[in-house]
Amino acid sequence: MTTRTPPAGLAARLAETACVNAPFKLADGGRLDAYFDEYRLASDPALLRDTATAMAGLVPGDAQVLAGIELGGVPLVVALSAATGLPAVFVRRKPKSYGSRHQVEGLPIDGRRIVLVDDVVRSGGQLLHMARILRMVGGPVTHALCVLERPLGGRTLLAEHRVTLRSLFTEADLPSPRAGGAA
Repeated sequence: MTTRTPPAGLAARLAETACVNAPFKLADGGRLDAYFDEYRLASDPALLRDTATAMAGLVPGDAQVLAGIELGGVPLVVALSAATGLPAVFVRRKPKSYGSRHQVEGLPIDGRRIVLVDDVVRSGGQLLHMARILRMVGGPVTHALCVLERPLGGRTLLAEHRVTLRSLFTEADLPSPRAGGAA
């Protein structure tokens, strides 16, 4: 499972549906003029299925568990789990303050090789944080997958911490969004 050839037209479909040309405030306070709206991707069942099918070719052959990052990675990891047959777990930024109080939900990971899954990678900080959480609870993480990689240092940061990033598309692969909404 290491092919990186998305089907023809998938980039255009993603851009049409999920790339938005409007101001967007990042968690760190930064601002973007255009952004990738993972909710638009997740709400289109055919596009979500086709994206997951294409991402299945990026999953390393020795992967045993897929880990979706709250919130954008959750629909993707469910669809990718269905496409690959690999089980999925779900990683919260912080442990739940009630109920199970778990930070990692789903089956026990017990040393299984984990692949992180998220929608967009920018700086890589969020993926690195999640990789550390999974490593602390006994899950070796050596790979991460994303739909879209923005060239803001994420690949380098992750590599410095022994996590290989595999992206379905880079920002340059997608058509530019049109003004006023989805591309």
